[in-house]
Amino acid sequence: MSTLERTRCRVRAHPLALDAALAAGVLACMAASSFIDPHADHGDTWGARTPNSLSLTLMVLGAAALVLRRRAPIPVLAATVAVSLVELVSSDPRAPVVMCAVVALYTVASATDRPTAWRLGLLTMTVLTAAAMLAGPLPWYTQENLGIFAWTGMAAAAGDAVRSRRAFVHAIRERAERAERTREEEARRRVAEERLRIARDLHDVVAHHIALVNVQAGVAAHVMDKRPDQAKEALAHVREASRSALNELRATVGLLRQSGDPEAPTEPAPGLHRLDELADTFRNAGLPVEVVGADHGATLPAAVDLAAYRVIQEALTNVQKHAGTAAKAEVSVVRVGPNVEVTVLDNGPGKDEGPQDGGGHGLLGMRERVTALGGTCTAGPRYGGGFRVHAILPVKNRTAATGDSA
Repeated sequence: MSTLERTRCRVRAHPLALDAALAAGVLACMAASSFIDPHADHGDTWGARTPNSLSLTLMVLGAAALVLRRRAPIPVLAATVAVSLVELVSSDPRAPVVMCAVVALYTVASATDRPTAWRLGLLTMTVLTAAAMLAGPLPWYTQENLGIFAWTGMAAAAGDAVRSRRAFVHAIRERAERAERTREEEARRRVAEERLRIARDLHDVVAHHIALVNVQAGVAAHVMDKRPDQAKEALAHVREASRSALNELRATVGLLRQSGDPEAPTEPAPGLHRLDELADTFRNAGLPVEVVGADHGATLPAAVDLAAYRVIQEALTNVQKHAGTAAKAEVSVVRVGPNVEVTVLDNGPGKDEGPQDGGGHGLLGMRERVTALGGTCTAGPRYGGGFRVHAILPVKNRTAATGDSA
């Protein structure tokens, strides 16, 4: 911190001492000016006049009032105007007591609002100038009377200018702080959204493939002794599912890399074009899956395509985990007007824990994906048994439109 900054900090910490020093300086200036006569002959102005005891007393009183100018600016202005009026109408030669009223008026103008500053400034200017011109011992046209008018007006204008600049600087600082807070809040919001998206993607990938691995591993353990060929086939499916899980995890984690990282994966995100492949993985795990009404030729925005795929993947995973061994699943993807409707049905009796066991992150993730695109997602038991997941995804939404325009 520089010497100037340290001095400013000390001054701000002791405002009363600064006002006392200012009052002493004003008193010294008034006392020195009281010995000067601007009308003296031959330019010999110093010592041409001597202030009387009343003038000295008024100068001390006016300077003393300035010590409290920050705490009570308007009462100090009234007090200094009062002692100035007494000096203007009663003393000859006149002492410059009005200087303390000028300082007090500047303080009022810099510390209050503009209407108050200008009202009190005009009132002070009018009262002091009128008293000096009409009731003072000097002629009305003397330069001392005109000086009172000029100095009071400049004090009010200068104080108002200082107040305006202080308010302007404060507004700029407040706007900058508010902008900084807004940026921080936006950054926190984006981080939270990104964490939620990554958690949702990881859940979709891990839950699907681990469920398949669990089923195939159980089959392998069950038939290992009696039917080793079937056990080898189940273990092959386990290996394929684990490889797919690793590949998708690598792709998902790669999204966390910085842009331009040459090691970041470039494999496209899964979509409805891989729906048959997804259904085959469940068929290999022992779940009959029928795909009906799937429009493979439809072109969907990337966000909608990925969301539809993830909804079907999570719904089939829940069927595999919760619907029972005799369950069958049916997947339907239909374009209805401006929307794509995704439906996954099963006829399984279900297990005691239900599809929301374990915290329900799968169904919650599906709803979050669909809602983020402006769609709706419902999931619940079917009449007569089984479970139904139904999602409506608008093809033209804000997210898709933004991606297309880019």
